[in-house]
Amino acid sequence: MTRQTFSLVALMRTSWQIQRTRQISRAKAITSAWAIFQNADIMVYHLARKHSRKGIDPTRTAQHLTLFIA
Repeated sequence: MTRQTFSLVALMRTSWQIQRTRQISRAKAITSAWAIFQNADIMVYHLARKHSRKGIDPTRTAQHLTLFIA
């Protein structure tokens, strides 16, 4: 799979999951998924800091965190 195809597949899977869990329209789910992917560097760091039990390691930066493992 090419990088663009992988991104599209991940975007669609994320939007389907959002649509199922939030029970919103398809357009709103795709928009939400797109926003997540566009702000992935900010989103992942925030989620890692929020849901980490001990807090995030200060030496770990946003470049070391990824939204999905390819």
